[in-house]
Amino acid sequence: MPLIDHVNLPVGDLVRSRWFYENVLATLGQRLLLVDGDAVGFGTDAWAFGIVRVPPPITPLHVAFAAPSRDAVDRFFEAATALGAPSLGAPGLRPHYAAHYYAAFVRDPDGHSVEAVCRAPALP
Repeated sequence: MPLIDHVNLPVGDLVRSRWFYENVLATLGQRLLLVDGDAVGFGTDAWAFGIVRVPPPITPLHVAFAAPSRDAVDRFFEAATALGAPSLGAPGLRPHYAAHYYAAFVRDPDGHSVEAVCRAPALP
């Protein structure tokens, strides 16, 4: 059983953040599943990640999404930066975290640090 069933991230502008996450999560094989009032849920078949509109101020958090491949990490970074997300670290190996830790980091529209990470070795 996974440790966490789902997590929701606070956002200020639900429309802007929905657009951002619909696009970047698609690169990781995730899709919009449900809109429930001031909340939007993403996943493959069940709500795994959500955004929830809250009043300011919003405390920035960090979330790392599992990527199925290094190419998916690259696509995540390209999609996010094309949407105007500032880079917090281009795609690449981070061996100080783990031997095969390949990740990219961006800042989302609400200031959250968002990462895509693949821990699999490079394909030959």
